[in-house]
Amino acid sequence: MRPPPRPSARHAQWHWATPQAQLALAAGDLAGIFRFYRQVHGLNQTALAELLGYDKTYISALELGKRALDDIGSRRRVCEALRLPPHVLGITDPADTDHRAMLQFGESTVRLAEIARQSGHASEAVSELWPLVARLESRVDDGHTERDVLQLLTRARVGLGVALGNVLPEERLATAARWTAKSLDMAEYFEDPGMTSYVLRMHGNELRKANLGGAAVQRLCRAAATAPDENARAAALPLLARAAGGLGNGELFDRVMRETDALLDRVDHTSLFNPFSLHEIRLRGLVSTGRTDMAMRLVEHSPVPTTVVAPQWRVIELITVAHVQLLANDTGGAAQSLDTATQEAVVQRLPHQLQRIMRTAGPRLPAQQAAASQSLDRIRSEMAA
Repeated sequence: MRPPPRPSARHAQWHWATPQAQLALAAGDLAGIFRFYRQVHGLNQTALAELLGYDKTYISALELGKRALDDIGSRRRVCEALRLPPHVLGITDPADTDHRAMLQFGESTVRLAEIARQSGHASEAVSELWPLVARLESRVDDGHTERDVLQLLTRARVGLGVALGNVLPEERLATAARWTAKSLDMAEYFEDPGMTSYVLRMHGNELRKANLGGAAVQRLCRAAATAPDENARAAALPLLARAAGGLGNGELFDRVMRETDALLDRVDHTSLFNPFSLHEIRLRGLVSTGRTDMAMRLVEHSPVPTTVVAPQWRVIELITVAHVQLLANDTGGAAQSLDTATQEAVVQRLPHQLQRIMRTAGPRLPAQQAAASQSLDRIRSEMAA
């Protein structure tokens, strides 16, 4: 058996997640498991024997296939010492059952949390994901770094960061970006383009919201370039367009929007990639890149939101429309848009959008600014409590 390449020290703790380890684990190959573990940690047979409480000659015989580890007690001791779930060596016990149940529960939690966030219930998503992430991180800290655990932790951290990005006020949005950043190394370590693109685009969007526009564009360009298919690329492009517009990069913004338009009829629509959300992104990007006249002409032609559009996008769009209306001196229309946006932002608990309302209203719409400010204070008080 060809010895696996030794991981860098940075990733040695994730040794059981490597493809080489997965082959040995899937086969329950004790000799291969021993050799892999020694290679990763730089141990000889004597050191491994001391770790497991055996004689060096016994370890040598096991690795050569001359002896077998048949009794359950010994197999359990090996699993505990090497940080492996017991089922790898054919043992089913309460601890292993708990491990499998945790993974199944965790997968469901991540999926349901994403549904809750997209349905306008980001606070509930945070409440569900926080204990899952804590439990998974504790398991990793204890040395249990099997591939399924790390992949689940990667998605759970991203989901938690994105949900926090919905419920935190602007001054705390860097926290959301830090949580999504925690998954970058893991995603790239697995060499899975789909997962890498997913993590990059979510992290890039949280950087954009935290006003780190240059870093956001860099991550989102990588997300689009890494995307393994058109659906994954379509998921990254709207976020890249928002970041490019925010930086005032009209050339990049226009190029990305042209590509999104071309993809609209070729890929499935999602809560982000749909005509309604893209209309808002176009409006905001045109204003940010100095083309207010074009935005004014488009503002009255918003597509009707469908069930695929996430509720928070209606709030986002109303604020952007109000901004354009104010630029066109339509204060009555802007006031109405912001009143509706404030009501919905309170229901969905979106402090960041309330802060956008306050900035948009400014001194020209003091009543709307005050209403949003009062609503934001109430949410902050509840969060502090």
